[in-house]
Amino acid sequence: MKKKQILFLTLVAACLMHETSAQSVRVLLPGKPEENGVSPVRLQRVDELINTHVTNQWIPGAVVLIARNGKIIHLKSYGYRQTETKTPLKTNDIFRIASQTKAITSLAVMMLWEEGKFLLDEPVSKYIPEFKQPKVLASVNWSDTSYTTLPAKSEITIRHLLTHTSGIDYAGIGSQEFKAVYAKAGVPSGIGNDQMVLADKMKILGSLPLKHHPGEQYTYGLNTDVLGYLVEVVSGLSLDQFFRTRIFQPLGMNDTYFYLPKEKHARLVTLYQSKNGLVAPVSTTAYDNVNPNYPNLAGKYFSGGAGLSSTVEDYARFLQLFLNKGEYNGVRLVSRKTVELMLTDQLPKTMSNAFGLGFGLETEKNDGQSVLSLGSFSWGGAFNTHYWADPQEKLVALIFTNMYNTPYWNIGDKFKVLTYQAIAD
Repeated sequence: MKKKQILFLTLVAACLMHETSAQSVRVLLPGKPEENGVSPVRLQRVDELINTHVTNQWIPGAVVLIARNGKIIHLKSYGYRQTETKTPLKTNDIFRIASQTKAITSLAVMMLWEEGKFLLDEPVSKYIPEFKQPKVLASVNWSDTSYTTLPAKSEITIRHLLTHTSGIDYAGIGSQEFKAVYAKAGVPSGIGNDQMVLADKMKILGSLPLKHHPGEQYTYGLNTDVLGYLVEVVSGLSLDQFFRTRIFQPLGMNDTYFYLPKEKHARLVTLYQSKNGLVAPVSTTAYDNVNPNYPNLAGKYFSGGAGLSSTVEDYARFLQLFLNKGEYNGVRLVSRKTVELMLTDQLPKTMSNAFGLGFGLETEKNDGQSVLSLGSFSWGGAFNTHYWADPQEKLVALIFTNMYNTPYWNIGDKFKVLTYQAIAD
């Protein structure tokens, strides 16, 4: 009898431990480095790295978050939100996250895919007719930026858009040919175009030529802005509404917006750039004639490729959703199988880089070239923001700086090294 009682109690204890463990990764909670296999002493090297950058005026400041096993073990701000007034950065300050928007839009697409709204290998022209019968750029006449084209070998699929293999280039930062083509047609980069309307510009983009035939190359471009419009067409909601109701509210991402409400304006960090290697305010416009204060404008252009601003804690919740295989805080947004698909390399073996449905990936293609574990996923934003998540190490890490046009972009790579060297289990 006593043995049965002991066995029963052991089973109960095991179940409780399992339940506690499961609960611990449902939401991000504060924790201690040493209790999660990270050395507090070695973690100080992160502080040294960022403080050096601030002291030397290479960056105005930064906010860092590191979480392991669902526990936030390092959340810290460094430097200034505004250097002129010496206003210190706070951990809940809001940053322009630019291309980090792409992963969120990709999630929205996959949520609608799960509902049977479309298939990934369907042509996007089925839902946005302007993309039917695409053409490929053949030549440009630089005297008047007129051009010739040839018929594309195939239609652009939704999968092509998710993997940046459609042939669509970028306005503002793409090739010289397409910067000219898009500028002439009035197609923007997606950031700071507050008085434009996404639908109007994506319809124009659909009529413009491609850089190459769909599926044949990887070209980082306005693909995710097209996907944002696809979400609007299929869901019947604006991209802003879809994000707010279907993603941000369930995840508790209460500080993530295309355009900030007035009560949050003061938390937006000032945007800086490098001049002669030192920090200087962006006094006029950022690239593509963007007003650096665009998140505080009352805009209506919802760029699925680059338009959001957020905090490190908000974005960490989004990343933890993927480590939790599609669930966060008791709410399931997508299935485990959908997460697996999004984090599987979609590019042919002939392409050297690895990309899933919305993320850059660490795969056998690039294994051993960085400290990230196989299966890790990552990206960043134009204003020197960086993130990655490592399912093997149960690790989420972000560093946000408020810099444009900086030679110190590699702070993100150095941050990776110093995060992993602190692992002590």
